[in-house]
Amino acid sequence: MQSIKVGIIGGAGYTGGELLRILIHHPQVSIQFVNSQSQAGKAVWETHKDLFGDTDLRFTSEFPFEKVNVIFLCSGHGQSVKFHEEHDLPQDLKIVDLSTDFRDESNGFTYGLPELQKVKIKESGKIANPGCFATSIQLALLPLAHSSLIKEDVHVSAITGSTGAGQKLSPTGHFSWRNSNVSVYKAFTHQHLKEIGQSLNSLQSDFDHSIHFIPYRGNFTRGIMANVYTRFEGSLEEAYSLYQKYYEDAPFTHITENTLDLKMVVNTNKCIIQLQKEGDMLLVTSAIDNLVKGASGQAVQNMNLMFGLPEEEGLGLKSAGF
Repeated sequence: MQSIKVGIIGGAGYTGGELLRILIHHPQVSIQFVNSQSQAGKAVWETHKDLFGDTDLRFTSEFPFEKVNVIFLCSGHGQSVKFHEEHDLPQDLKIVDLSTDFRDESNGFTYGLPELQKVKIKESGKIANPGCFATSIQLALLPLAHSSLIKEDVHVSAITGSTGAGQKLSPTGHFSWRNSNVSVYKAFTHQHLKEIGQSLNSLQSDFDHSIHFIPYRGNFTRGIMANVYTRFEGSLEEAYSLYQKYYEDAPFTHITENTLDLKMVVNTNKCIIQLQKEGDMLLVTSAIDNLVKGASGQAVQNMNLMFGLPEEEGLGLKSAGF
């Protein structure tokens, strides 16, 4: 097939940079433009210094939609709605939006969690990429919901790296504050709870339980580890069988019986899940890279599905062992 011609909107931030790192080496992609109002005219590698020697692309303030088959929207939350209001987009232009704006599947968007609705993604022209915490937590719960086995409230304790807060500086983003430090934020009220509940209800229509979510800011740059637990009447062996069957056709989601640590997934599009049973409680530990499977890698996975490519195309990324 001809190469997929790609445009990136908001290419100067963390998700835009991660998207560039993946797509520059994607065998079926040709990047036609990278838009950034703040960096227009500058070489991409001047902002994303690790790309020096990999690309001669320059940021542009223009929007040459006629040159591309798909655009990735990597601007801040709330900006995608404005973007659609301000631009008359070609009807055949495919869109992958990494913001929260259309995750409720409004405006014709499909919620882009491949492990939940791969067929619908393949048929869609507009994808709302899931949130990072939402991805990790949903992948921990989808097999239970699919079998209508979430019978009581769900409890979640999850920690994320500093890149999850975006590139814009804030008091809790500075190295001097974040280093050697851990803190709780948005306890019980995190914005990703809405999309998690939406997905669980799509599989288990009688799901009406609370999700008690405590997010932590971690003193590391990237990765999410979510510990999710709820009451489960079956055995640990039955739980493993349930999870392995649900994810048997999911190339990036893996179930392990061994000890799970964050470095196993950092810099990859993987989600690795471990199960433990204590009494009548099932603990599901889920780990992803917040910028890859939690953002730009999953966006590329969705693009692959939209264009009829294998999900893994361009996503054979290596984790950092040390």
